[in-house]
Amino acid sequence: MLRSSQISTLAQVGQIIVSGRYLEEILQLIVNIIAKMMQARVCSIMLVDGQKNELVIKAAKASSEEYWQKPNLKIGNSLISRVVKEKAPLMVRDVTKQEGYQYPELASKEGIRSLLSVPMILKDHVIGVLNVYSADERSFSNEDLRLLSTVADQVSLAFENTKLNVAVQESQEALQTRKLVERAKSILQKQASLSEEEAYKRLQQQSMKTRRSMREIAEAVILSSEL
Repeated sequence: MLRSSQISTLAQVGQIIVSGRYLEEILQLIVNIIAKMMQARVCSIMLVDGQKNELVIKAAKASSEEYWQKPNLKIGNSLISRVVKEKAPLMVRDVTKQEGYQYPELASKEGIRSLLSVPMILKDHVIGVLNVYSADERSFSNEDLRLLSTVADQVSLAFENTKLNVAVQESQEALQTRKLVERAKSILQKQASLSEEEAYKRLQQQSMKTRRSMREIAEAVILSSEL
C-alpha cells in the first residue's frame, strides 16, 4: 500500500501532466519530483528511438553534466535494454558490480549504486524507461516499485495525450488551410476567369516557384483582393 507521501507525489505528477506545459518540461519536473521523493542520486527518463534502436535521455536529475553527455544507449545486452525487451522492471543492488552495465566509471563518479528501472508502456509497446539510482546499496521496496510503475504509466499517458493534441492541432490547421485555398481559388476564378482546376494549379505553381506553402500563397491572394 502506498504511503501518503507517495500518494501526494502521484498527485503532483498528475497535476503536472495536465498542466498544459511542453512535454520536455513535464518530463524534467517529473524526474525532479521522483528524485526528491525517493532520495535518488540520479533519476532519468529515456525514450526509445525505434529507427536507431537506441535509448535517448530526455530528462534527468543528476549531479553532473557528464550524465547528460553520455552517448545514446544501444538496445542490446545492457541492463536497461532488458527492461525494454522484457517489458518488465529491473532492480540491481550494485550496478558497478553488475555484468552488462555499460558505465561503471560514470557510476563511480556520480556516486550511484542501486538501480530501479521500469518500462513506460503504451499500447503494449515500450516507449521508454524510468530509472532511479540510489547513492547507497539498497533493496528497493515493493512500494518503490509500485510508485515508479504508476508514474511510468502516467508519463506514457502524457505521451498519448501529447500525440492526440498534436493530431487535433494538425487536423484543425489542415482544415483551415483547405478553407483558405478554396477561398483563394474562388477569387482567382472570378478575377482571371479560370476554372477551378486552373485556379488550383496557379496556386500550386506559385507555391513551388516561391517555395512558400499553399496556405501562405492563398493568404496572399486573399489579402491582395481586399486591398
